Amino acid sequence: MRNLLGLFLTCLAAIAADRPNVIFILSDDQGYGDLSAHGNPILKTPNLDKLRSQSVRFTDFQVSPTCSPTRSALLTGRHEFKNGVTHTILERERMALGAATLPQQLQKAGYRTGIFGKWHLGDEAEYQPNKRGFDEVYIHGAGGIGQSYPGSCGDVPGNSYFSPTLLHNGRFEKTAGYCTDMFFGQATKWIEGEVAAKRPFYAYIATNVPHSPYNARPADAALYEGKGLGTDVENFFGMIHNLDLNVGLLMAKIEAMGIAQDTLVVFMNDNGGTAGVPIFNAGMRGPKGTPYMGGIRAMSFWRWPGHFQPADVKALAAHIDFTPTVLELTGTPASEQMRAQMEGRSLAPLLRAKVGEDIAWPDRTLFTHVGRWGGMVKGVDPEVGKYSQTSVRTAQWHLVSMGKSKASKKAQRVPADFPPATPNWQLFDLSKDYGETTDVAAQHPEVVADLIAKHDAWWKECRPLMVNENAPGPAENPFKVMYREQAGK
Repeated sequence: MRNLLGLFLTCLAAIAADRPNVIFILSDDQGYGDLSAHGNPILKTPNLDKLRSQSVRFTDFQVSPTCSPTRSALLTGRHEFKNGVTHTILERERMALGAATLPQQLQKAGYRTGIFGKWHLGDEAEYQPNKRGFDEVYIHGAGGIGQSYPGSCGDVPGNSYFSPTLLHNGRFEKTAGYCTDMFFGQATKWIEGEVAAKRPFYAYIATNVPHSPYNARPADAALYEGKGLGTDVENFFGMIHNLDLNVGLLMAKIEAMGIAQDTLVVFMNDNGGTAGVPIFNAGMRGPKGTPYMGGIRAMSFWRWPGHFQPADVKALAAHIDFTPTVLELTGTPASEQMRAQMEGRSLAPLLRAKVGEDIAWPDRTLFTHVGRWGGMVKGVDPEVGKYSQTSVRTAQWHLVSMGKSKASKKAQRVPADFPPATPNWQLFDLSKDYGETTDVAAQHPEVVADLIAKHDAWWKECRPLMVNENAPGPAENPFKVMYREQAGK
């Protein structure tokens, strides 16, 4: 009996020792082409390039076309529409309260959890990250620092990228420095505390850069002056330069603390490119906010020294795979609710593979939809946008409809009952045409019919779960109210 007990305890110790800390870095509006290692002819990102070289790199990794949708899919393992997230404002950015999250599962398994930067899944109290599984919270409001929209989505009034006021565990704090430096600095300080306490941790560093407005530190923007780029791109690249510096400092700190072998570092961007797209888009079509590959392909680097062998992986992967993968790598049981909602696959077999090893990875069907039907108009029937800016993917095929309502260009001025979009399907063979230059729908009608049928079945699944379409918002932004109350104004 004693021998069996000893063996059991030894096994438990081995499992615990093999459970990595996790640092997940997610940049905002940095495109796949906004990396020097991906061929950008102007931008220099030496620290991100180094991280990439040390990582398993998914070269066909799909996210959503905009901010909140991708974040909700990453946190839950299921498509954003099934989390109620169909927009980035108008209460439609709020992640449904019934959705189970990755940090909640990690908390139950003994991990400490922290978020630093951008949340953008609901600014009202019950939607805040401290209610969704995070122990440590250091964030701005809304989708960007200083942004404010009617309803629930809004940041501290007059907030800036320079010395922003941030919400830290329920209290607003005025900082002194550039926003990205603040987020990485606080994350590093928190990580040091968890390492000292010998507690496993999950650190989610979600920068708001290089999202617009394009406000870089002057010294960072100056690196790209005189190249004919224009002020926006100079600042955009400068913001990425600052992000790159912070990634380098964090990686050096991980090494200095002696936890590199015990820490999984993941880096991604949340959607397609923006200001940098005219400079370099890695040969893809479309920017952020479109269902083309340029709007939905992301970087996905996974570094865990001694466990993963750096290599490119061509298998079709997606944001919905992040949660099941982290759960498996950390040995964290998923709740019954989480198991029922997850649609993604664990990428662990691909991550653990030896270089050149052939891992079975069955084909799959993934769905993209820009959402945002109705523009700034609330209460618009989602059926209006069913075929507007939507797509269906397999490893080979990409079926895209850019169909739009005749009234959609005037969405801020038209009534909520404007007519539905007409589908306009295009088919691209990504195995030959990743740049999506040639529509081959006429040559493959059977593929088109099959993917349309899958799209319509998926849409039918999503419709009952779009719980925020007519959700009432507060009279005033919650961050503004809380800030005013704490300031005694």
